[in-house]
Amino acid sequence: MEGYRFESEVRVRFAETDAQGVAHNAAYLVWFEVARVDYLARFGDGYKGIQAAGYEALTIEAHARYLAPVRFDDHVRIHARCGDMRGARFRFEYVLECGGRTVADGSTVHAVVDAKIFRPARLPTWLREEIERAES
Repeated sequence: MEGYRFESEVRVRFAETDAQGVAHNAAYLVWFEVARVDYLARFGDGYKGIQAAGYEALTIEAHARYLAPVRFDDHVRIHARCGDMRGARFRFEYVLECGGRTVADGSTVHAVVDAKIFRPARLPTWLREEIERAES
């Protein structure tokens, strides 16, 4: 997928489908999180490293656009990229593919906060630099 340097994969679980056998719309947000956690795991121990440094990365916005259904046992490839890092905020974008076709896309916006007082804090320099290096 052009413009995306990272991907993760999930297999649609039966519990993620609705009565029609189609993956429920809420599952897509979980899949975004799977890719995001996998993406960040490459840098300084990922989310655990962020927390160990005294921060939390909160999801403050989510958007998903559903283009085609996926069903139980389908393999979904999640392409993810991170950017738009300004101050305490950063944004992930996602494209989901199944069987060679795009089935969904979306984005999430996150805010870094001090873990003790939950006030905005700048994205740690080490993480910003790692993401910039990975995305260049």
